[in-house]
Amino acid sequence: MQNNLLAEFGRRLRELRQERNGTQKSMAAYLGCTVSNYQKMEYGQVNVPALTLIALSEYFHVSIDYLLGRSELR
Repeated sequence: MQNNLLAEFGRRLRELRQERNGTQKSMAAYLGCTVSNYQKMEYGQVNVPALTLIALSEYFHVSIDYLLGRSELR
């Protein structure tokens, strides 16, 4: 189950970033992490801290449940 959640989170994160024509580098700078760490988020390879989820939710104007694939409502 955890792998599915991480994979869906990564897919949605990538989709939202691309909708805004953002780069992985710009997202890493926004979050204060390395590009490598941000890439791992998009690839569904790392658990994301709660504060990072909140920051992403606010940045993209979507719910955390949407980011995690628990809701289809943005």
